[in-house]
Amino acid sequence: MGKLFLFSFLWWLTGNPFIALLVILLVLYFLDLRFVRLLPDITKPYRRWRRLSALNSQLRLNPHDTPAKLEAARLLMEKRQYTEALTYLDGISIAMQDSAEYLCDKGICLLKVGRMEEGLELIGKALQLNPRVRYGEPYLIVGEEYAKRKQQEKALEYLGELAKMNMSSCEVYFKLGVVYGELQQKDKAKASFQEAVEVYRGLPSYKRRTERRWAFLAWLRKTI
Repeated sequence: MGKLFLFSFLWWLTGNPFIALLVILLVLYFLDLRFVRLLPDITKPYRRWRRLSALNSQLRLNPHDTPAKLEAARLLMEKRQYTEALTYLDGISIAMQDSAEYLCDKGICLLKVGRMEEGLELIGKALQLNPRVRYGEPYLIVGEEYAKRKQQEKALEYLGELAKMNMSSCEVYFKLGVVYGELQQKDKAKASFQEAVEVYRGLPSYKRRTERRWAFLAWLRKTI
C-alpha cells in the first residue's frame, strides 16, 4: 500500500508514470548499494577508468613507481585484461619477487592467458610464502582452470585444499560452491554455501556490508 501511495504521489508530482517509476527504481538501487549490495555498482567501471588514467599519468612522470604499477595491474585484472596487467607486473618483478601477493597476482594472470605451468609455479611460490594469501583464492582459481580443462581430479584436489582452510570470506566460499556445483559435487557445493552463510553470521558489522551480497547469494543457492 505504501509503495502504491509513493508511486501515485510521484506520478502526480512529475506528471509522468514512467518518470515516477524511474525515480522509485533509482531510490531502490541506491538503498541496495548502501545497505545490501545485491546489485552491481554501475559507477565502478567509471571510477576504475579514472583511477587507471591517474595512475598512467603518474607513471609517465615516474616510470619506476612500483606501487602505482601494482595497483594498475590489479585494476586491469578486475577488468579481465590479463595480458595488459602482465606488462605492469613484469616491470616490477625484481622489486616484488619476495611478495606473496605479487607472485599470486602474476601467477593468476599467467594462468588466464594460457601459460599454465608458469602460473602454477608462481602461485606455488606465493602459497609457500603465505598459505593464506588472498584468503585462499589461488586454490579456487587453479581449481576453476582445471575444471574448465575437464581435469576433475586436479580441480577437486585444489578445491579440497581450499575447503580445509578456515576463511573469513563469504565470496570465496560462494565461488567454491559454484565450482563444486559445476563439477557435480552437490553435497560439497551445498556445504560451501552453508559455510558462506555461517561466516557472514560471525563477521563484525563493519565487514558485513561488503560480504552481504555473497552471503545472500549463497543462501539463495543453498535453498534452491
